[in-house]
Amino acid sequence: MTSHQTTQTMKPATAAKKLGVYLEATPAEFQEGVVSRAELNALQTDPPEWLQELRRNGPHPRPVVAAKLGISISGLARGGIAEPLTTEQIDALKRDLPEWLQKERATQAEVRKEAARVKEKNAARGDQH
Repeated sequence: MTSHQTTQTMKPATAAKKLGVYLEATPAEFQEGVVSRAELNALQTDPPEWLQELRRNGPHPRPVVAAKLGISISGLARGGIAEPLTTEQIDALKRDLPEWLQKERATQAEVRKEAARVKEKNAARGDQH
């Protein structure tokens, strides 16, 4: 009996998300096809020029923009950022440091501090049992 392994594929949107790129900025052939697990691995291992360019200059999807700014995705929305941004636009925000970004960074720092405190408390509780 031979086993037939089916090729696992994903939608372009899923592949773009895994690659950390904005789908609408990818080449048409990427957007219109399906991506196999092997193709995704190949793109991650040896990214073509278009992928390198997107990762370098954008436009970047919201999760990447938020990470580069050091804030949450919700923080982007509160700051009025709904569209993908280029690396140049992100760098300009970092330079200008508008009030909303300063506030969101402070909020994010508090969230991280609280998460670390809870983790530490849970770890201590685990040691007692």
